[in-house]
Amino acid sequence: MTHTLNDTNTVLNKFLAELRDVNIQQDSMRFRRNLERVGEIMAYEISKTFEYEEQNIETSQGEAILALQTDDIVIATIMRAGIPFHQGFLNYFDDAQSSFVSAYRKYSKDNTFNIKVEYISCCDMTDKILILVDPMLATGSSLLLAYNALVEKGGVPKHTHIATCVASEEGIEYINKRVSSENVTIWSCAVDAELTLKSYIVPGIGDAGDLAYGDKL
Repeated sequence: MTHTLNDTNTVLNKFLAELRDVNIQQDSMRFRRNLERVGEIMAYEISKTFEYEEQNIETSQGEAILALQTDDIVIATIMRAGIPFHQGFLNYFDDAQSSFVSAYRKYSKDNTFNIKVEYISCCDMTDKILILVDPMLATGSSLLLAYNALVEKGGVPKHTHIATCVASEEGIEYINKRVSSENVTIWSCAVDAELTLKSYIVPGIGDAGDLAYGDKL
């Protein structure tokens, strides 16, 4: 199942527009903050799918009954671009555990590439809710590789939410063909139709890692 949040017009469009804007995105601090804001909004939307249980809360004037989340949450991200996006989710799910994967594209001379996973720090995810966050879902291959590495190391989650700012149609199709829709839900702010020969999303955003933290060698 895939949810595209900008199918409904909300304040999210402002933050997404600034992430895309070639002039505004040159302010790396603002770019990181907008990734964080999008993460916060998406965290709120995903929270609607959790399981809840009514609890009595003692106030200074008596008791209030509130339905509170019962699921254990793990937030995982692919470094480095995903870090500010990850923080947006942590701002809302402040008692969640975190996991991290270092994955990158290793290009050959003919511009083809392989995905390399160099580092993984993972908590126990068995029967928990995994939220795997990455600003861009392009081909889907790096995200699927990260997901498989996390599951291999941390166990099988009860359900996985893949959260991204901008996804390509090809990337969504790639993930949906390889994972069960009963176990994985994709959330994206926007879905773009085109990928370049180097697998960049068009119109997309650009290189989110470079925009957030500076050009890499």
